[in-house]
Amino acid sequence: MITDPFIARTVRELRMQLEPLRENGAKVAFVPTMGALHAGHQALMARAAELADICVVSIFVNPTQFGEGEDFAKYPRTWESDFARCAQAGVAVIFAPNEEVVYGGKKQVSVKVGSLADGFEGADRPGHFDGVATVVAKLFNMVQPDVAIFGEKDAQQLAIVRAMVRSLDFTVAIESLATVRESDGLAMSSRNRYLSDSERSSARVIPQSLEAAKANADRGLRAVVAAVHAVFETEPTVGVSYIAVVDPQTFVEVGADHHGEALLLIAASVGSTRLIDNTLLNLHALAVTVMT
Repeated sequence: MITDPFIARTVRELRMQLEPLRENGAKVAFVPTMGALHAGHQALMARAAELADICVVSIFVNPTQFGEGEDFAKYPRTWESDFARCAQAGVAVIFAPNEEVVYGGKKQVSVKVGSLADGFEGADRPGHFDGVATVVAKLFNMVQPDVAIFGEKDAQQLAIVRAMVRSLDFTVAIESLATVRESDGLAMSSRNRYLSDSERSSARVIPQSLEAAKANADRGLRAVVAAVHAVFETEPTVGVSYIAVVDPQTFVEVGADHHGEALLLIAASVGSTRLIDNTLLNLHALAVTVMT
């Protein structure tokens, strides 16, 4: 039996709904979203149901994480289908505040992210992660969850949220879930709906490049990077923003002699749509033969 979620538009409504449940010992899991929900979000909700008694999903298109010229105005708002997906997943509460509720008259203090935001998405989208960290911090304070679940597609964002929780002593536990993919390997994203049929076909080079990287990981960093570039060269209509192999904790790029876990990060533009993806690699540094 599917029960409709309670819709809270204000923090007061949210807390009035959650407080009696907490008093009865309920554990609260939280899935923050910007709406335009898809099967990847539903996987996060399913994981929340495994980890806690109550699942809260926020739907808020956060203006502070969009830069000049980005797609805030056209970002998809799909309330009816979002509500249906939440109901199907057994979500207890949808927190759907407006900008006034989240930010009204309270912009004097915000979260400033450190070196984790210096490269990659942070370099390409200045101020993006400060906006993400600020809204996530506010939502954590509003919802006061026991656990929050994030997808691993946004790897740099996930690392920043984990660092913020440690640095600011939030009590929420952070759980991550592997990227949910389409049948051809493309990572599910709310922005995939922007792609035309031909662009959707071209976008397949992104997951194909990840597979090429994994197939060459035992040959070392240079082989991985060469394999990724070779895949992208087969689809010249896709513009590469960056290809980087980094330490999964620090997001510092690794050297050619790196041995062990590393994270491949990719950002590419297909038409006017910017997509990101990543995969964890187990790199093997090539042995060097010393001539005597």
